[in-house]
Amino acid sequence: MTKKDNSAKNDFTGFVKVKGAREHNLKNIDVSIPRDALVVFTGISGSGKSSLAFGTLYAEAQRRYLDSVSPYARRLFNQMAIPEVDEIEGLPPAVALQQQRGSVSTRSSVGSVTTISNLLRMLYSRAGDYPKGQSIIYAEAFSPNTPEGACPVCHGLGNVYEVTEESMVPDDSLTIRERAVAAWPLAWQGQNQRDILTTLGYDVDIPWRELPKETRDWILFTDEQPVVPVYANRPPVEVRNALRRKLTPDYMGTFTGAKRYVMHTFANTQSALMKKRVAQYMISSVCPECHGKRLRKASLSVKFAGYDIAEMSRLSLEEIAGIFSSYVTPLAEQLSKSGKEHPEKTIVAFRIAEDLIARLNVILDLGLGYLTLERSTPTLSPGELQRLRLATQVRSNLFGVVYVLDEPSAGLHPADTEALLRALDRLKQSGNSLFVVEHEIDVIRHADWIVDVGPAAGELGGQVLYSGPPQGLRDIEASITKHYIFDRKAKASPRENNPKGWLKLEGVTRNNLNDLSIAFPLGVFTSVTGVSGSGKSSLVSQVLVELVGEYLGSPVAEAKEEAEDPLEQNAPSILEGKIIEGMDLIKRLVVVDQKPIGRTPRSNLATYTGLFDNIRKLFASTKLAKSRRYDAGRFSFNVAKGRCPHCQGEGFVMVELLFLPSVYSPCPTCDGTRYNKQTLEVTYNDLNIAEVLNLTVDQAYEFFNGDKAVAHALDTIRQVGLGYLRLGQPATELSGGEAQRIKLATELQRQQHGNTLYILDEPTTGLHPSDVEKLLVQLKGLVTAGNTVIVVEHDMDVIAESDWVIDIGPGAGSKGGTIVAAGTPVHVAKSKTSRTAPYLAAHL
Repeated sequence: MTKKDNSAKNDFTGFVKVKGAREHNLKNIDVSIPRDALVVFTGISGSGKSSLAFGTLYAEAQRRYLDSVSPYARRLFNQMAIPEVDEIEGLPPAVALQQQRGSVSTRSSVGSVTTISNLLRMLYSRAGDYPKGQSIIYAEAFSPNTPEGACPVCHGLGNVYEVTEESMVPDDSLTIRERAVAAWPLAWQGQNQRDILTTLGYDVDIPWRELPKETRDWILFTDEQPVVPVYANRPPVEVRNALRRKLTPDYMGTFTGAKRYVMHTFANTQSALMKKRVAQYMISSVCPECHGKRLRKASLSVKFAGYDIAEMSRLSLEEIAGIFSSYVTPLAEQLSKSGKEHPEKTIVAFRIAEDLIARLNVILDLGLGYLTLERSTPTLSPGELQRLRLATQVRSNLFGVVYVLDEPSAGLHPADTEALLRALDRLKQSGNSLFVVEHEIDVIRHADWIVDVGPAAGELGGQVLYSGPPQGLRDIEASITKHYIFDRKAKASPRENNPKGWLKLEGVTRNNLNDLSIAFPLGVFTSVTGVSGSGKSSLVSQVLVELVGEYLGSPVAEAKEEAEDPLEQNAPSILEGKIIEGMDLIKRLVVVDQKPIGRTPRSNLATYTGLFDNIRKLFASTKLAKSRRYDAGRFSFNVAKGRCPHCQGEGFVMVELLFLPSVYSPCPTCDGTRYNKQTLEVTYNDLNIAEVLNLTVDQAYEFFNGDKAVAHALDTIRQVGLGYLRLGQPATELSGGEAQRIKLATELQRQQHGNTLYILDEPTTGLHPSDVEKLLVQLKGLVTAGNTVIVVEHDMDVIAESDWVIDIGPGAGSKGGTIVAAGTPVHVAKSKTSRTAPYLAAHL
């Protein structure tokens, strides 16, 4: 075997041999893949690349490793299902670096992911400058997540959360009976508290503001919990009479002050909804003790290079590297200058600085120097998090490992992709194998070996079309990928659309954007570009979305992640900026993101798009359904009357195996159909409802071609390249890119009235170049219909096809946040200061 043409001859050290892989849509495939090489798995979206790389190779490597550990330890792992494959030979241990959102814990940070925070704590403990007379404190006392280090007032959160009269009683003109105390529950529990107050003799029928302050304070803040007789839903006069005559009460009720209820519920409830509800009555403010630094005073009194550890953690990684560069000069030189009094401190500082700089250099080379150590991982993009984990692996110096990566170029500017390839090369040179699922042409061209999966998606994919050195792919007729690697595309033709107006913002301040003024053209297709971390998403996906949403009176609720800490959600956005012109031309805002369309298998393509409603109506209109008086609800697997009673419409039952991954098997009662026998007896054009849900979008389009509404909806889904998905495919099986295109298809089904602003953040993530072309057709169609489309994008083919380009930069973090160039693609490509310009020029 020979390596790619532009490098020296390379005999691979061995091969991983896969026999009979059948995971998901894989068609019983056999394939050999070299070790100690950069192997790229290519193919259109949904072809089966990830099923081979992650579902088969990584899953089997993990299974083999877990077989070697104790059954007890095995339970601590999040185990993948055992892959459907006959045999895999020559597979080394594997590490997976997948695209995933950051940890939901706000206590997880860049510092903890990279382990740099651990180094700094040791440094401050052993080599920090202590105040005179203070004894040395241990490294754990420099962490806000330990009892030794956490500020005693805010418990290491940096903020304190208060419950005030104003937060719990938002409208003091209401009476207690009219629910003035909004913090109490809405249902019976709230009524119970009001009835108890009537028993206690409080007036529940005068405005809250007219009650004496002493009374208001007791109702809201008391810790007393008197137990009193309750005469439910009776006027005060009747209650007084009942008490006087000592009538038998309806029950004995326990009073709970509003603050006590809020704090107890927040601390103890298992319901995310309840937690979210009470969190709105808790007001956040910076901790008066630590001023937001999260640590106790003793820890903050220790300095290094003039910074306490909290101040150091707020610097960018690039700034930290600059500080520590002076500490890696030869040790003897440092000892002769300043190490005479405390040589041990100089030696510690030298050793830690050496390790720190080595770690930071890898991170900086990956283009992440703009991040700070304290940045919490939930705020990182999947691409940023994957690159941080990749940097940690490069530094770990492991040997003989397979790294399985999921689109490492996602969210990367072409300039950052070059740095990524250098990092991958370092891992390979250390004696490791790299199995990379990728769509980015520059990464594919860099491969030593290509495994092309296809030819199409879903049921029409799952075959290995080619496995070998890159040049050999040129001869594979069935490969769609080869055209984008070897056939130079025609240059993009400049578009002629003229803006019908301008949406102007001024004074925009958020993250690295500082008092920015900007104009977005309306009625055209705009790409916002710039290196990773330059401020694109802050400007478009945050500020623009919030300002337009606020102006239209419809704040975009889905911008918040469901799993975020409710207290973090409750914190106000730090936002300055306003719209000064252009909103008269925008009537509606649509944000199409990559968040899941549902978090359970019950949510699927058909239910999300509304397609299922029409299909169920068709089944309800059949002769048999009418004779049995079945309505459309009968054909929902979420409704008791139609679904299988055994699996309750899930279609499978779970068998818990304790030390092994749980096994899901088809429900023995309904054979995985989800429905009961009577419901399945109803057919439409000879198929029952379960068989229809099992059709792909392409098959369903042919099947329903006689029904205009259903056929139109299906055709829209086909046009965004999702014809291979099954109608009933669970939302949990869909990639972020697939979820985003389903949302777009749902939007495209609506009748277009124009004057809608569409905002998409990196819509080409996870898309094969052929799917990108389909997406572009749809986005241009929205513009033709009189709408405005603004995308944050790195794909140069998309940017070249735009009407307008706004380039943010020039660098990342503090070196970004300004408009470097704005204009047509041809104009921006000529910019001398834009890092995007040379890559864009190559596509024009």
